[in-house]
Amino acid sequence: MAPSPKVGFATRATHGDEEYIVGPEVAPNISLSTTFRHPSPDEIAAQKPGHYTSEWDPSEPSRDIYSRYTQPTLTRSEKVLSSLIGAPTTLYPSGIAAAFAILLLVRPDVIAVTGGYHGCHASFEVYRQMRGADNVKIIKLDDEYSRDAGKLLVWLETPLNPTGEIRSIEEYSKKAHAVGGVVAVDSTFAPPPVQDPFKWGADIVMHSATKYFGGHSDTLTGTVSVRDKAQWLQLWHNRTYTGANPGSMESWLILRSLRTLPLRITRQATTATALAQWLASLTRAAPGSTLDGPSGVIEEVWHGTLQKNASTLIGEGKQMSLGSACFAFSTTKPIYAEWLGHVLKLFVPATSLGGVESLIEQRSVSDPGADPRLIRLSIGLEDFEDLKADLIAGFAKVIEIEQGKVSKL
Repeated sequence: MAPSPKVGFATRATHGDEEYIVGPEVAPNISLSTTFRHPSPDEIAAQKPGHYTSEWDPSEPSRDIYSRYTQPTLTRSEKVLSSLIGAPTTLYPSGIAAAFAILLLVRPDVIAVTGGYHGCHASFEVYRQMRGADNVKIIKLDDEYSRDAGKLLVWLETPLNPTGEIRSIEEYSKKAHAVGGVVAVDSTFAPPPVQDPFKWGADIVMHSATKYFGGHSDTLTGTVSVRDKAQWLQLWHNRTYTGANPGSMESWLILRSLRTLPLRITRQATTATALAQWLASLTRAAPGSTLDGPSGVIEEVWHGTLQKNASTLIGEGKQMSLGSACFAFSTTKPIYAEWLGHVLKLFVPATSLGGVESLIEQRSVSDPGADPRLIRLSIGLEDFEDLKADLIAGFAKVIEIEQGKVSKL
């Protein structure tokens, strides 16, 4: 039996799929089959009429037919995801696939979006090409919304990639709903239990599940969550007949990782907040100071806890319980950003975020439009003092590289 929805988050993460356990195994099995045996005439006769046909429900399948429709490992993953997110959830083979699934569901004529992940903006352009560019208008989040312009989709990424800055879901939801718009929140940077966008007015919530849901840099997936079963069924139908299905291994890896989600994200966010606060202190240090790390390397730091309105958005009963585990800072010189990731010992110079290992990226490497001085940090499970010491040593090293005192490698 599945646990009661009244039990705690960590309990649901651990036991949310127990109704699907059929053997003695403790860890969930991986089903790799693409096709499944039909029930026999005796098995059909033993059930109520329509059990395997007209009453068949893809969210609670009485049988699996073909893996493009349903698949045991996928069903278990979506069961736990739906419990943790608090809404019917569909799994996709990537975050971009999830984003495009929202566009197919809503079919907006106007998309309100400002900044955020460049990949989603590219996906919006694909959608515009499909509809005809003149038929879909892109506006800014803070532009005026109108009922007369057609179906409005407000695309709200919060916290924002790559800076970790927080936008008010409640504020934009009220603005959108006043004209009949739909609010989709990309909550990748703040998975549950850190943020629940539905609580603050979101109509649709997506995650690049590759990040914190996966948490180990080994599975490419995305999720879309909606408020009711009818919308979930439409998502399922669209996924089935566009072939946007995740693989069995990816579904299993998500299921495995969800067990530890509350432990990972809480530690990562706590460490990231401490690092962001420390790095911000370096921007205020006197020139030439080395008291708590060398000054003159960092120009600005962005993190939700550093916002002027942080107290209204972060804390118990607020939009976010903690600041994000991924944030950004700018260096005073491009050469510092270019070399920092390659002289550190604990941070891995790579794109993406949310894994157990800390990552560092000069953002312009993957986003050509980014300032070459901008660095994004994704904080993993390492100890705060070790990551801090690694950064201090790295700052000293890039200063020496810039001054020509040491070789670059």
